[in-house]
Amino acid sequence: MIAGFCALAFAELVAAVVRPEAGPVTAVGGAVIDRTPPALKDFAVRNFGTNDKLVLELGILALLTLFAVAVGLLALRHRLPGAAAVLVFGAVGAAAAIGRPEGRVSDALPSVLGAVAAAGVLYLLAGRLSPATASSPGGAAAGAFDRRGFVIAASAAAAASAGAGLLGRQLTSAVQAGAAASRRDLALPVPDSPAPAVPAGADLGIRGLGPFVTPNKDFYRIDTALVVPRLDAGEWRLRIHGTGVTRPVTLSFRDLLRREIVERDITLTCVSNEVGGPYVGNARWIGVRLADLLREAGVRPPSEGGRADQIVARSVDGMTIGTPVEDVMDGRDALLALGMNGEPLPFEHGFPVRMVVPGLYGYVSACKWIKDIELTTFDAYDAYWVRRSWSPRAPIKTQSRIDTPRPFSSPKAGTVPVAGVAWAQHRGITRVEVRVDDGPWHPARLAAQDGRDTWRQWVWEWPATPGSHTLEVRATDRTGAVQTGRRVGTVPDGATGRHTVVVDVT
Repeated sequence: MIAGFCALAFAELVAAVVRPEAGPVTAVGGAVIDRTPPALKDFAVRNFGTNDKLVLELGILALLTLFAVAVGLLALRHRLPGAAAVLVFGAVGAAAAIGRPEGRVSDALPSVLGAVAAAGVLYLLAGRLSPATASSPGGAAAGAFDRRGFVIAASAAAAASAGAGLLGRQLTSAVQAGAAASRRDLALPVPDSPAPAVPAGADLGIRGLGPFVTPNKDFYRIDTALVVPRLDAGEWRLRIHGTGVTRPVTLSFRDLLRREIVERDITLTCVSNEVGGPYVGNARWIGVRLADLLREAGVRPPSEGGRADQIVARSVDGMTIGTPVEDVMDGRDALLALGMNGEPLPFEHGFPVRMVVPGLYGYVSACKWIKDIELTTFDAYDAYWVRRSWSPRAPIKTQSRIDTPRPFSSPKAGTVPVAGVAWAQHRGITRVEVRVDDGPWHPARLAAQDGRDTWRQWVWEWPATPGSHTLEVRATDRTGAVQTGRRVGTVPDGATGRHTVVVDVT
């Protein structure tokens, strides 16, 4: 156990010098995520939500603990094979680090050096636990292990490991301090094209119904990054290149600030959001129009004879997101976002720059920590999630959710407000209906519409009678399409079905 602690501590120290993403727990965790089947990934998000990464890391640590115990028992009888087993496990971590999408040869160093340190500690401590064959000068009886020597060596190894781990954390914090300072010192510009004022009545203010604008701290986070990238805005660069790009360009953060700044209210939805799920949120974004940058680089959409039909956005953590060129360039407010709800992007949501494309699920549009945009075709390249059985094109489906009353709650008989949100980004919501116990549909009162790219609140005053009842909701978008009642899971392009809530009226 002490040797295992040593491995992780010294690996963290080396990772602070190389880069935090190269740490063995992070590298192995990332490799696990890369190889996770869609069904299992969906299970993790459904059951653990935004804590899925913490659960994965704790699981890795638990397995490392079991491995440490097993190797320790081996080393008591066979010191060299025990130490060699640690080195083999270090090689696994090194291979995982190098094999990541953005892996480098240097990423192997934390796992290798941590394993070497742990192998040495294990060999030393196992020797102290081996029975002596003769009386020692200190008077230890033959056949007894060197208790005093073991305690001294174990204490020294634990102290050195703790010091290494602490130093590694301090070095990592020092490296990240520059990124934190660049965000703290950033003043967002006044938008050249401000968002229209949110109309009065867009937020119904009903108890139990979330606010119209989702605060940054409450906005859902679904991604594969075990370590949140922390980039310095002054050092950030974006490259635009590929098929149909006649004028490749590399942009800095300052270059973006000099362009027309656009502010818009846009609701984002994760494809992992089940019917009635929480992975949807509305924010006010500020940034530059991606279509303008593409046109300046010579890109034309397929409808205008362009050669590329897919944008592949690459993140610093190796994620690839494939987005239809036509959707980005059809006039919608597809942005390279710099700010969120009046402040620079939080690190967890993509600082310094991310993509936001209304009307598409996040896995085909919302690249965080973006560093590269390549124009290509869907036939030529499959992005990260498409290689894992998800659809290459994923327009958001018309959905609605009941926020209040909560499932299995016990409202009192009488007038009970049934309220929630509905969304069909880039189409808009025109009607929401509620029914009780498979009865007739009743039209709900819609909140004022802020825009077709945002969700819409609604409420229906229910004359509730005592007993157990099932509430069901459906929405209709501006195309006239009514939300389907057919239940389909999230894979491959988003869930369908109607949200239902069972309550017991008293």
